[in-house]
Amino acid sequence: MLQQILHDSCIDSELLAELSDMQKHILFYKIREEQLRRWREHEAQEALAQAEGQRPPKTKRESDKHIQWLLGADGEVWVWIMGEGPGDKPYEEISEELITERAQLQAQREAEELWKQKEAEITKKFRDALANEKARILAEKWRVEMEDRKAAKVLEEQIHEEFKRKEEEVRKQEEEQVHLQEERRAKELYWTLKQAQMQSHASEEEDLEWQEQLLRSKAVDEERSRCAQRARDEYQRHSLRAIQKGTVAGLSSMFQELGQNQQEVRLHHHHYHSSPGPLLPLKVLVSSAWERPLRPISREVIVRWFKEEQLPRRAGFERNTTSIAPWFHGIITREDAEDLLESMTEGAFLVRVSDKIWGYTLSYRLQQGFKHFLVDASGDFYSFLGVDPNRHATLTDLIDFHKEEIITVSGGELLQKPCGQRDSPPDYHLLFE
Repeated sequence: MLQQILHDSCIDSELLAELSDMQKHILFYKIREEQLRRWREHEAQEALAQAEGQRPPKTKRESDKHIQWLLGADGEVWVWIMGEGPGDKPYEEISEELITERAQLQAQREAEELWKQKEAEITKKFRDALANEKARILAEKWRVEMEDRKAAKVLEEQIHEEFKRKEEEVRKQEEEQVHLQEERRAKELYWTLKQAQMQSHASEEEDLEWQEQLLRSKAVDEERSRCAQRARDEYQRHSLRAIQKGTVAGLSSMFQELGQNQQEVRLHHHHYHSSPGPLLPLKVLVSSAWERPLRPISREVIVRWFKEEQLPRRAGFERNTTSIAPWFHGIITREDAEDLLESMTEGAFLVRVSDKIWGYTLSYRLQQGFKHFLVDASGDFYSFLGVDPNRHATLTDLIDFHKEEIITVSGGELLQKPCGQRDSPPDYHLLFE
């Protein structure tokens, strides 16, 4: 699976979501290494072709475009750093002025928009009031049939002046309110921009501190990797000795007999209380017509993949027994796995069949929260995807190895207590029907 990702230089979004932050960093680092390797290989081929005369050397075309640097009195390139030149203001003062100016301009624009709205409302309000008053006066005038039209005109002018005076008073009041709101808004924007600037400086300091911690962490990781490599070499040396002494000599013959006779094997599964559970019949039927899709597309396809490819490799079994390992689970979701691990202590774990890749997911209980590691089983070995480059012959070998060796240096995950089944029938019963 990792080789396919490096070959395509891309990864499915759903698969990427399953990876932890550390897994993502390692995977992107591997992709970048592969891109650099391809570029160097291409450059070497180009140089070899030019040396053998198969391809003319690349020549740069002459161009009339050029760059000319401004030189100072000393003949060197003239450089000006804002805030450090003679007569320049300090950076902090320039920044303060820019923030103040931006706040004032923003507040001024908002005040102008607000005043336009207020002015339109005032004009409409008094225009409508004046029209209504005129209509009322006309209606009253026609109703009582006033004969003195001049007196009515004088009365109308007096009313008009009164409304005009009230309109000016309201305009002044609204202008004062808009001005006060503009000042308040300018202060608010100033402090908002000021806080943003302070936060930006703080984040830059945090980035520098994080980079220093990352360098120290990388140095510690390299030392731990060397120690882990020595431990793995010792483990492989002991494994080879055990094979030579015949401690696992009966495994291959047992599976050959199991595949040829297609006999049913009774499998013991472990309950999460370590109580004996029911026995499940298992038939190992290897079909020559089975062709694995590029990725899991349904539960039925995953079940068939497990029966066709994983059962012959004893995936999920305890070592040298016909019992299902207590940490093995079927096709369950991340939420179901976390629900099973919720009541357990740090170091508890389970292995579930993945519906994202051809492989498994190891769910691990932290002191606060959970971690999920993808286990690639698409090839002839088992290995963590993007975390640990070590390959293991069986799934049980991978689990036993990380009972003694941590999974990641940053997290220090050590497999301690398996999380068993809680319901009956067990969640893996479909895989062994």
